[in-house]
Amino acid sequence: MSTPLIVLVGPMGVGKSTVGRMLAERLGVGYRDTDDDIVAEQGRSIADIFADEGEPAFRAIEQRAVARALAEHDGVLALGGGAVLAPRTRALLSGLPVVFLDVDAAEAIRRVGRGTGRPLLAGDPHREWRTLMEARRPLYTEVARAVVDTSGLTPEGVVEAVVAAPARQEARA
Repeated sequence: MSTPLIVLVGPMGVGKSTVGRMLAERLGVGYRDTDDDIVAEQGRSIADIFADEGEPAFRAIEQRAVARALAEHDGVLALGGGAVLAPRTRALLSGLPVVFLDVDAAEAIRRVGRGTGRPLLAGDPHREWRTLMEARRPLYTEVARAVVDTSGLTPEGVVEAVVAAPARQEARA
């Protein structure tokens, strides 16, 4: 069993996928995104899973995908924004080099647009994003060994901040 070199958590729109790919390239390791794993395994988009089966079914699929990725992947791993909702997932993240990528609401909404393909942002994306972050911020903080505020940073700047974050050194010590 291996463990990831770095696990990225945070809300939608923070740049986990973009930063994760760049970070993996910078560190010379593989990159994996549990949302991509789910889409590949299910053969349909996350929005379609939400529409067809609902959020509870999606969260069960997500929990299995995260557990599998944590056990198999030794590079950079990005988790879906809601992965931390599952107590089992939070327990699995304990002691791992988890970095919470944070962002302010205005920038997150700008990055995700008007919720296209984001079922949890249907309706009023600003209000929905803020509501989600209110509920999830304590969970991201609970699992993180380091927090990187991505607001105003380029993806390259975020990569530099993650590389400098203490999460990697602490977890590998």
